[in-house]
Amino acid sequence: MAFILLIIGFIFLIKGADIFVEGAASIARKFNVPAMVIGLTIVAMGTSAPEAAVSITSSLAGQNDMSVANVVGSNFFNILMVLGVSSLIAKLPVEKNTIKKDAPFLILVSAMLLLFGANLNISRIEGILFLAVFAYFLIYTVRSAKTVSSKEDIVEGETAVAVEASVAEEISMPKTIVVSLIGIVGIVVGGDMVVNSATTIATSFGMSANLVGLTIVAIGTSLPEFVTSIVAIKKGETEIAIGNVIGSNIFNILLVLGLATTINPITISALALIDIIFMVFITVLLYLFMKKDNSLVKKHGFVLIALYFAYMAYTIMR
Repeated sequence: MAFILLIIGFIFLIKGADIFVEGAASIARKFNVPAMVIGLTIVAMGTSAPEAAVSITSSLAGQNDMSVANVVGSNFFNILMVLGVSSLIAKLPVEKNTIKKDAPFLILVSAMLLLFGANLNISRIEGILFLAVFAYFLIYTVRSAKTVSSKEDIVEGETAVAVEASVAEEISMPKTIVVSLIGIVGIVVGGDMVVNSATTIATSFGMSANLVGLTIVAIGTSLPEFVTSIVAIKKGETEIAIGNVIGSNIFNILLVLGLATTINPITISALALIDIIFMVFITVLLYLFMKKDNSLVKKHGFVLIALYFAYMAYTIMR
């Protein structure tokens, strides 16, 4: 029964995030917010909404290990499986801005998490620092997007939104608000169901909350990023796959863990710290792959996927 509730919870999470993005993006369009800004902010938050719902719910329920493991596990899955599988399907060219700014920023953010968690405790003040850095990142991103004036870039921004969320052509404001609220309810209900059922599974099988969060929950909450990247590649928008993963991983650490830790300071285990170290390692590895070839290709995909299964095997056996 717990497995059924877990699956239903994932459905609520993913569909709720999709509906929320549709409604929020529609509201933004009515206020003439540029499509690129919508893609870089609302849609990115939408794909990270499942992680946020699960981590915040876990934090409120005192399941701190699952809160951290969900974020770290989602970042594992995004880099190793989403980009790994994507690079097997097609060559993924990397924009210069991604190599110079976005990827190094993700490394910095990941290193912050490692630094804060080194004493096996992430305090409320550190959570607030995460949120402060997130606010800076968001403001910088929006300002940078608004300076884009070339027609090509604007079209790319609109395409990104079209790939990541199906926004209705014209919806009345009341209906748009209702749609957004329904999406939020779906996210909250789904998050609660996932945490409760995952905890039940962990208890019944003698599994740790950290292991469940790192595997089952992390994979489930990363489905929006996975689907978005695969759809983007099939539509020929290969750049979106990498941007989607890097953006989501930054949001996961700064916004999701920032909120969860601000609500309830998190105590992590030594095993969770090892997971964070591995997350930093694969983030640096991804940067080196991108910097060397200015793209991700099949050989990179095989390495990334192999690393995922190897580490998951280690995680289950430890």
